[in-house]
Amino acid sequence: MNKAIIFDLNGIFLQAPKLSERFEKDFGIPVSEFVPKLSEIMAKSRQPNAGRSFDYWEPALRAWNINLTEQEFWDYWFKAEKVSDAMVAFAKELRGKGIKVFILSNNFKERAEYYGSYPWVHEAVDKVYFSWQTGFVKPDIRAWTSILAEHDIRPSDCLYFDDQEKNVKAAESVGIRSHIFTDEADLIRKSVFE
Repeated sequence: MNKAIIFDLNGIFLQAPKLSERFEKDFGIPVSEFVPKLSEIMAKSRQPNAGRSFDYWEPALRAWNINLTEQEFWDYWFKAEKVSDAMVAFAKELRGKGIKVFILSNNFKERAEYYGSYPWVHEAVDKVYFSWQTGFVKPDIRAWTSILAEHDIRPSDCLYFDDQEKNVKAAESVGIRSHIFTDEADLIRKSVFE
């Protein structure tokens, strides 16, 4: 029986066009140039005790001749994300049945703080685990094992959903039944029948 379901956040609860594709369309920065810089910056900013994330972005933005203030940059990035009402309703339903709902997200402080202002996070989720707080960046298996240990849940009593194969494989490696997220209907069907 499922006692808990762990979800990735971005790509499941929050849907958005790829930031790399938006930068190419809006600022003319090729995806092939943007993605390596994004990976480099995220590797730093997702860690505990990281500096201000904008301090990592500002030199790149200057080099690309993009004149956005910190607030304009975060607004450009975060406000393009749309909440999945279906996922929020489903998470609330799960909690109503006594199933623990957790979010496990590789994310940085400023983005996490922005998400904290969403009322649904507090209504639909038991606890959110951000890598910048835990120190475990997926696919580090400690990201999952620490949640299981904290809540005394066996891996076999837990499901996990993510939109990245490497994270699904890591969760499976510790015994958690895991699935690639394709859409809300498929996720709900897999959650109900497992």
